[in-house]
Amino acid sequence: MEAVILAGGFGTRLKHIVSDVPKPMAPVCGKPFLEYIINYLKSNGVRRIVLAVGYMREKIIEYFGTDFHGVSIVYSEEETPLLTGGAIKKALSYCKNDNIFVINGDTYFGVDLKQMHECFVSSRSVLKIAVKHMYNFDRYGTVEFTGERIINFYAKRLIKGGFINGGVYLMKKSLLDGYGGAFSFETDVMEKLVNNIHITVFQSNGYFIDIGVPDDYARAQIDFKQMRKER
Repeated sequence: MEAVILAGGFGTRLKHIVSDVPKPMAPVCGKPFLEYIINYLKSNGVRRIVLAVGYMREKIIEYFGTDFHGVSIVYSEEETPLLTGGAIKKALSYCKNDNIFVINGDTYFGVDLKQMHECFVSSRSVLKIAVKHMYNFDRYGTVEFTGERIINFYAKRLIKGGFINGGVYLMKKSLLDGYGGAFSFETDVMEKLVNNIHITVFQSNGYFIDIGVPDDYARAQIDFKQMRKER
């Protein structure tokens, strides 16, 4: 299996804590956060990864090289910001498979990727999104679906309970044919096409954390330390 990791963000909300590396390289228990994601992908059968890099990309390239713990690493380098959609579109040009995982580089979501892939292949989906049920939050938008098919996306708001987009996607490589330049995957593709294409969910109760804000970055230090003890 093959995956794209979006690792080109600026990480403005963490800059006063982590200023010398890009956000996916923020240290968690002595290792870059991105290393945990790559190891997770490897444990789920991913053997080739395209890293979509931009801001301070030399830090990422120097650390991971072209082979990391048996995983082939390829770099899709952005000279100017392409937003999420443009970054994915460019990275897909380096991919060999027809079905590609896309992972946010600042999010860890312990999804069973092999099972997700099996469900994707047996469905009519062109895009499958891993979702997680959460309670009492206002940091994430929510996903509404019937059966497995997504029928709506909702903006961030205080909510007692709902399913969030966990930042793990499985998509047909052809989904972004016709797109170019800088565009948002979430707004210009998912939200605009939700009623026109078959977008489905994959529900998971796996561990989830997004290190994009200081409080959750601090929580990641505690959580990953505990997980390492349990192994």
